[in-house]
Formats: sequence, C-alpha cells, structure tokens
Amino acid sequence: MSTDAKVLGINGLGRIGKLSLWHHAGRKYFDEIVINVGRKVGTAMEDIIHYIERDSSYGRLEAFLNGYQGKPVITDVDPEKYTLNVNGVKVKILTNQRNPRDIEWADNNVEIVVDTTGRFLDPNMAADDPKGAIRGHLDAGARKVIASAPFKLKQGAVMPDDAVTTVMGINDKDYDPVRHTLISNASCTTTCLSHMVKPLLDAFGVDRVLSASMATVHAATGSQQVLDRLPGSGKTDLRKSRSILNNIILTTTGAAKALQLVIPEMGQIGFIAESVRIPTSTGSLIILVMNFQEELNAKPIRREMINQVYQDAAVTNDNGYLVFTNKQNVSSDIIGTPRAAAVIEGHETHTRTGAININLEQVRGIDTEVLETIKDHVGSIQVTQAVIYGWYDNEMASYVNMMGDRTVSIAETLE
Repeated sequence: MSTDAKVLGINGLGRIGKLSLWHHAGRKYFDEIVINVGRKVGTAMEDIIHYIERDSSYGRLEAFLNGYQGKPVITDVDPEKYTLNVNGVKVKILTNQRNPRDIEWADNNVEIVVDTTGRFLDPNMAADDPKGAIRGHLDAGARKVIASAPFKLKQGAVMPDDAVTTVMGINDKDYDPVRHTLISNASCTTTCLSHMVKPLLDAFGVDRVLSASMATVHAATGSQQVLDRLPGSGKTDLRKSRSILNNIILTTTGAAKALQLVIPEMGQIGFIAESVRIPTSTGSLIILVMNFQEELNAKPIRREMINQVYQDAAVTNDNGYLVFTNKQNVSSDIIGTPRAAAVIEGHETHTRTGAININLEQVRGIDTEVLETIKDHVGSIQVTQAVIYGWYDNEMASYVNMMGDRTVSIAETLE
C-alpha cells in the first residue's frame, strides 16, 4: 500500500459494520480503522463505545476476543477527536458526511473501504449523484470499495468493467486487481448456497442437473419491524411491515440471480430461490433440492455418495469455508463457527430415485422417423432428487469473517 500504515475504511456501523470492526480488531491486519457513521450518535462518544463493546447475539467484545479471561479492550478514548483503541488497533469515528463522495477517506489515508450501509449498490451510478453512490468512495480517495451486499443494477443495465461479484473459495480469483475497483461480496445466502452447489457440480457435472431449487429459513434482519406498522407510501410487500417477533414471514431473495455471477454454469439450470424469515437473531438454514439425471448402467446417486462429495470437498479445500458434520445441530450451534460459509448437516441428506416418463412428441430435436420407432412415443429416464441442508451464521461467523478474508486479500494487492 502507498502508506506505511495499513488503514481500513468502514462506511456504516450497523450489524455488518460493527461486526466487521470486531473481526478486524481481532485479526489486526490493519493498523488503523476509520469508521464513517455520518451522523451524531446519542449524547456523547461513550454511547458509541457502549454500542461497539456489546452485542445481543455475540455477547461482549472482550469475551469475543479473549474468552472467559476477557478484559476491557477499548482504551485511549479521546471524546474530542472521536478516536479510541480497540484491542491494540487505532479506531477513528467520522460523523460529518453521509454521501460517499464527501467522506474524508483521503485525509485519513484510507485506500480500501467496506461499505456496509446497503444503500449504495448500483455500480453504474455516477459518483456525483446527489443521493450518493458507491463510486463516490473512489472520488473521496479510496482505491477499492467492497460492498457487503449484492450489486443492484437497473433493468437492462450491464455490469461495468471495473465491477465484479466474488465469493471467497468459489470465484475469488475472478477479481482482477488492475481492472476492478468495485467488488461485491454477494450476500450471506449466496455465499452459503455457492459452497453447497459447487461441490455437486464438480462431482456430477452441470449436464446431469435437470433442475434445482432452494429455500432459506433466515434469521431476522434490521430491515424488518419489531411491531406491526403501517406500510410506507408505494410499498407493495405488506408482510415486511409485520412484526418479526411473532411471525414466520415469507419474503424474497436474490440468491438465484447472484449465484450465476459466481457460478456461471448455473445459468444452464432452471433454478428457483425462496426465503422465509423467522424470529431468531442470527443462524440460518438453506434447504437445497437438486434433481439429477441418472446415467445408464452407472451406480445411482445416493445419500452416502453426496455426503462423501462434501466430506472430500471440506478436506480438499482447507480454508474452512465448507464444513461437513454428522451431528444433529440446531441453529444456535452454528453461531460463531469460524469462516464456515456452509455447514452441511449430513445426518439429514436425503435422496430418492424414480422413473419419469416423457412424451417424446414434446421434445425438440427428435427426428420424426426415429419417433415412429418408439412405442407410444414415450421415453423413460431415471431421476434422483437430492435434498441437502446447509447451516450458516448469516452475520459474524460466515459472512463477516469471509468478507474479512476478501478485504485482506484485496488489500494485499495494493502497492
């Protein structure tokens, strides 16, 4: 990097922003972290510290970093300069600007920014857009910007050449340090899903997959309501205004679309993705269903075969992103599992194989003369449906830790 000290910028101090601070304070790759809040918080700087040092899902910061021997890790607080020290890492809080182009990144020697606000996701939007844009960080002095959510392109727009979506352990090598300045870290669900899908495609081939679908049973997020409220003007999804405390809420996910960005082969497969929100604070589950066409005179795909694929992949890829277990887990067991994009619950893997009869008259490309030689014009194929369960900690353990790996790997390319 161009400065002696490695300085990380974090825009936003919500769920992902705060937990990213926790991650990097423990990792200590960066010498300094500059966090842009963009507004005054509470009545004094002590209120920011109160928020940083404790968390309803993960406990207290000192215990997170040092276990039961935890001792206070926030020191050297300067309420005038809005600076503090977190576990030996200098932290500076900025409270003046909300538009990315106006944030003082250059003045603080910040070259890489992680935007965790979820507000600036269109990579085609001009840096000087009055509502703010992710490119504004570049104008403000950053050289690389990582978004903690999938990019959102307008209808018909194409991805600009300097933007890319990556998931660590899947397509992180698609990042070109010369060309790419805007990097999406996809979503927590896409991260887990890609690590569930890729081992199966590698083992059986994309041509054998007839169709696929997934449903994520997802913990609540900050966009949901604590109590029922009147929908805002123009809002069409009335369920998002209902209380997450006491409801199972059907919602949508862009995981299917984002999956094609990190595993392009999925574009050949009919794929459906659905989401259900439940009243837990973190810890989510993907139920993946894949239909495979069996090969003639070959051993059919069975539960043991699929579990072995995941066991082998977990050993081969020793980055810890894929975990296989035969234990019987519940969602709270997954919280805090380091770097685990997906924890495959092998105990619950299921397969069923059956014959599907096809009216060959409806199949394109079959010669009429050939069709006449087939009795009743009906063909039969063997299809195996596989159901795989994958846990993921949608906040800290899976998403934030892996985004930390992405951040460091990009920082290492800066000269």
